[in-house]
Amino acid sequence: MKKTTTHSKERIRYLNKRKKERFSVIFLRISLLCALIAGWEIFANAGIIDPFIASSPSRIIRTIRNLFAEDNFLYHIGITLYETLVGFILAAAIGYIIALTLWWSDKARKVLEPYIVVLNSLPKIALGPIIIIWFGSGEKSIIFMTFIIGIIVAVMTMLNGFLTVDKNKILLLRSFGANRFQILSKLVIPCSIPTLISMLKINVGLAWIGSIMGEYLVSRAGLGYLIVYGGQVFKLDLVLASTVVLCALATLMYTIIALLEKLIIKYKNE
Repeated sequence: MKKTTTHSKERIRYLNKRKKERFSVIFLRISLLCALIAGWEIFANAGIIDPFIASSPSRIIRTIRNLFAEDNFLYHIGITLYETLVGFILAAAIGYIIALTLWWSDKARKVLEPYIVVLNSLPKIALGPIIIIWFGSGEKSIIFMTFIIGIIVAVMTMLNGFLTVDKNKILLLRSFGANRFQILSKLVIPCSIPTLISMLKINVGLAWIGSIMGEYLVSRAGLGYLIVYGGQVFKLDLVLASTVVLCALATLMYTIIALLEKLIIKYKNE
């Protein structure tokens, strides 16, 4: 009983230390961000940097406020968010299914793996003109651009996760008479959940890259369109304001996936 109490105190001390470290990291992150923003504002107001070229935090905030006061800014945000989410979901879901298929068939994996590597190394922007001809200059082209940027990474990441499952556990299940489907459903898929979360986190950034890249090429609305338009008419406040909103949306999307990861870990531990 005495031993248990001592262990409990050590555990509490360890958890308190971890909590302090976590708060310390968060505090330093916020402090660094505040210092950068404050320095940017001070240098812009002092004329050390040209506010016309580099803008300033106060000008960006004012621009964002004015944009939200307009009726169509939420429309632009909604367009980009829709294109990103659809491309992200399609790439993750179809990539996962393809990776499962390649794990299931060794022959298919050996045949297709070189092509997947080549497609991954191909600059997707080079396909822009072809995509426009195939899908037209609209949302479909942007969604497809988002899709092709994310799907290869999804396939390669998930396939690597499936293939790195402990071979001894697979042999153990086979020794008990488990078939391939049972091994997949009972062992491979559950063990690859951390890989799935990692793939989703990676594809968040790729999805936003794909949607903005597509909007650079063909859009008539969206945050990418506002960035291109702002650059063309030298409204750099608009460019940076749209970029800040874009970063906020990408951070929110990543945070949702991180929260999903914590819920899964908590569920598994219970």
